[in-house]
Amino acid sequence: MSDSSRHHQIAAVARRSFILTSWSLVAGIPATAAGFGFRPQALESSDALPASFPTQPPELVKEMVTVAHGNVARVKALIARHQTLAKAAWDWGFGDWESALGAASHVGNREIAEFLLANGARPSIFSAAMLGQLGVVRAFVTASPGTQRIHGPHSITLLKHALAGGAQAKAVADYLMSIGGSDEKPAEQPLTAEDRAKLAGVYPFGASSAESLEIVIAKEQLTIGRPGGVPRGLSHLGAYDFYPMGAQNVRVRFRESAGVVTMTIHDPDIVVTATKRSAG
Repeated sequence: MSDSSRHHQIAAVARRSFILTSWSLVAGIPATAAGFGFRPQALESSDALPASFPTQPPELVKEMVTVAHGNVARVKALIARHQTLAKAAWDWGFGDWESALGAASHVGNREIAEFLLANGARPSIFSAAMLGQLGVVRAFVTASPGTQRIHGPHSITLLKHALAGGAQAKAVADYLMSIGGSDEKPAEQPLTAEDRAKLAGVYPFGASSAESLEIVIAKEQLTIGRPGGVPRGLSHLGAYDFYPMGAQNVRVRFRESAGVVTMTIHDPDIVVTATKRSAG
């Protein structure tokens, strides 16, 4: 065998190994369902690389951010195979980006946060607040006044991150409360049960069943999402204007005319217009 042929064979094995390793971590998710455009049997081919390569498989990244909220064992298993997943970030919708470290931070999971940081996660003011690193948080605010007003994933405030850290982060929480601004959010307006029922439903924006948005009532709050996707909570600003969780500059607006409800999504231009499907 020539050196050239041997090199090609080694490269092919390496590519197959990468894909098999990645998919062994995406528990139970078939390749076609994840949208990578290949089937498991195609791994026998040296050219069977997903269209997303060399980026990490999206479902693997999503899983990493998901389990970083509290599944310590799974976090360690994923990092053991792909250390770079310590830096993983996922957009849950409308630009609501959340990193694995951000997930651990807003739920107050110190063990996962410290493990991610030890494996290359990028620290932030939010992780510092939860971990009780007063000097770091104070330095951020001193260097960039007003930083305490920035929200973390899902529109969770900086103060809430500090409170999630418990007794070990009390000094940070006390400091943030003393300077003000660290727990500010737009005032949410009440929405009656009749209003929620009026707006809830399916809003098609295309020909296929998948081309629609669902407005669902969950614990007296409206959520928005694609069928089978992760719904995002909607905060009511008044007059049927809402913003989705984690995206305060996006507007979801409902207007009723002659008994027909139309929804528009502005980001900042109108990106979707859809009419609620009638019950009949």
